[in-house]
Amino acid sequence: MAGRKYDYLIVGAGLFGSMFAHRARMAGRRCLVIDKRPHAGGNLYCEQVEGINVHKYGAHIFHTSSKEAWQFVNSIVEFNRFTNSPVANYKGTLYNLPFNMNTFNRMWGVATPAEAAAIIDSQRSEAVEAMRKAGAGEPRNMEEQALCLVGRDIYERLIKGYTEKQWGRKCTELPAFIIKRLPVRLVYDNNYFNDRYQGIPTGGYNRLIDGLLAGTEVLTSTDFFADRSHWEAVAERMVFTGRLDEFFGFRLGKLQYRTVSFEQEVIGTPNYQGNAVVNYTERSVPFTRVIEHKHFEMFGDEVYSRPVTVISREYPAEWADGMEPYYPINDELNDALCRRYKALADAEPRVIFGGRLAEYRYYDMAPIVEKVLRMDV
Repeated sequence: MAGRKYDYLIVGAGLFGSMFAHRARMAGRRCLVIDKRPHAGGNLYCEQVEGINVHKYGAHIFHTSSKEAWQFVNSIVEFNRFTNSPVANYKGTLYNLPFNMNTFNRMWGVATPAEAAAIIDSQRSEAVEAMRKAGAGEPRNMEEQALCLVGRDIYERLIKGYTEKQWGRKCTELPAFIIKRLPVRLVYDNNYFNDRYQGIPTGGYNRLIDGLLAGTEVLTSTDFFADRSHWEAVAERMVFTGRLDEFFGFRLGKLQYRTVSFEQEVIGTPNYQGNAVVNYTERSVPFTRVIEHKHFEMFGDEVYSRPVTVISREYPAEWADGMEPYYPINDELNDALCRRYKALADAEPRVIFGGRLAEYRYYDMAPIVEKVLRMDV
């Protein structure tokens, strides 16, 4: 392997690949990054539309309690003060998320934590009693799990329809472990995350990716699998961030995903919904949420500095070949198959597998940053 041009071939210019390239370059390694998309950034990529940074592949909000991760990303590009405070729309009535005193006041007219807790506890008890009468000691599906955690009113208005759209299955057909906990906050606080730090890169995520890849050779519109033998020969080692099963030629079968399609619209008003994220929790509404992109980076009067706005409606769907894989389906069947593929991956000493697709697990951004910061390069 002596004499190869690069120390690392990095397949995929998303966050994991870009982070690794940055760290490797800082350590004096020679890297080549390739990506089959026409741009770097993976799902973080932003497209400028009417002077607004549009999150092309869905909303991304960086949040972390790790001071190290926060300081690192801010060393690449300054992050703004955006705070994620989504709203749920159920049959035209708006509820704050996560479930907090504003939600409960809207739902039941209660004003104190004690009043809200009493209603939730009563509805939880009803769910547990119903299970006991059915001979079930533990929740048998996601519906029973949710009812035992938050009660019927919150479940039916704010969880059931959204979840069934997201997964394409009835909640009674989904395993209970999908929802391990549902946060109930008995305070008037609409901040969705508990993390100490959160925000959006000033100027959009492209600035973060461009900063990470600065000084590294990058080839876009380049498919690793179209000329695999060539690309495997250019470097001493490889960082692979694509689909784990595809790397091994699907020899054990295909891992399953959910996917999302986006319907983008430019609207001739400066402020369409007054919030970055509005979830539509009614089952009969075909999309799960509407993103209004300007609210990620424009605040106060700045929102009205442009006479138009850009929204994206998100439509979840069952994944099939040729579609973009978004969310791993981490049920028992897929997790068992993933373990078999990971055993094959462990036997590849020249290859580092990392990221959402290569590890077949959902990642927020900050854990990716933290993981790569701790890796040997």
